[in-house]
Amino acid sequence: MLSKFFPRVEQKSLDEPVQSRDAFIYLNRAMWGLGWTEAYEKRWQYWYNMWTMFTTLIFIILLPMSMVAEYVQNFRNFSAGEFLSSLEISVNMYGCSFKSTFIILGFPKFQEAKKILDKLDQSCQRDQEKLGIRRYVAWGNLCFMLYQMSFSFFVVVNCAGYMIMGRHAWRMYFPFINPDKYFFSTNFLECFLMGSVVLMDQCTDVSALTFILLGRCHITLLKDRLTRLRIDPSKSEEEHLKELNKCIEDHRLILDYFNVLRPVFSKTIFIQFLLIGLVLGLSMIYVQFFATFWMGIINFVFMFDVCLETFPFCYVCNLIIDDCQELADSLFQSNWMSADRRYKSTLIYFLHNLQQPIALTAGGVFPICMQTNLSMVKLAFSVVTVIKQFNLAEKFQ
Repeated sequence: MLSKFFPRVEQKSLDEPVQSRDAFIYLNRAMWGLGWTEAYEKRWQYWYNMWTMFTTLIFIILLPMSMVAEYVQNFRNFSAGEFLSSLEISVNMYGCSFKSTFIILGFPKFQEAKKILDKLDQSCQRDQEKLGIRRYVAWGNLCFMLYQMSFSFFVVVNCAGYMIMGRHAWRMYFPFINPDKYFFSTNFLECFLMGSVVLMDQCTDVSALTFILLGRCHITLLKDRLTRLRIDPSKSEEEHLKELNKCIEDHRLILDYFNVLRPVFSKTIFIQFLLIGLVLGLSMIYVQFFATFWMGIINFVFMFDVCLETFPFCYVCNLIIDDCQELADSLFQSNWMSADRRYKSTLIYFLHNLQQPIALTAGGVFPICMQTNLSMVKLAFSVVTVIKQFNLAEKFQ
């Protein structure tokens, strides 16, 4: 059903040309609309730069400030529940601004990583390998659409729910505008602005996930090529050695790929790790002590979206750590016993390099893995436990 409207989410056949960089088609369109990339033609680059400055000023700088301005101007009008509901969004919004800034600055790194993917695609000559690329490309585009639906669902339902109750969903501050007098206009404006922020947040999260997925794609393809070394008896020793050297080159390209991306995603995931415990903690306090039934449902959707920002990425990082170990096992279990001395010495050198796992860290502090992610989530439960023990929520009700 989804593929009828968004054909890129479906795996293409071998008859259609597909590259690894095609996994970013929907993501690139969204980032281009936000002003995060570059103009399609050089003659429009100046105006595109103006658009980039405008979106940065509005969505990354002024919009988070409007949340704080509302607290300063109308703090006495907030109930405890309204303040918590607004605060969790505000904290996540500031985190989104920092992550978006790092993604914008990392655009040249993304271009460099895509060029490395083009080189890795050249090693994929077998139909099975080409199908593997097509599968991961479809997954990359599918991830964008699934995130789009999940994040947008929260914005639309939250805005509609508060409008029905005669309230503003996010209580943004609009200077010189009376929100009560222009209730529907300000609500629709809030919905549009929050939708833009959510799209920015989606782009930061999906870019990390898609790039890491494509990295794992080529690791698995390399693992398959290692298992097929020296299985063709018709090839000479020189040809076998050439195949081994080609695998070494591909492994070097994969390492370069992750090294290019590491500085960008190290910063964005570090910020998200810091946010996830705090934001989920605020959300759980709001749900348990202040939310109505329907507001609780909407808040659970928000909590689910927050978890989507790190869990899939960390899960794929865990898979890559396991894949790196399997790379070494595949090479060691290949048919090398009858090879000549030159082949064996090259294999030993390669085997030593394969035993070094590809590990990513968040801010150079936290290893990016499921264990770290779960530890950050546990922080949210710790915050709720402290609130319960001291009955702090009851004092504000």
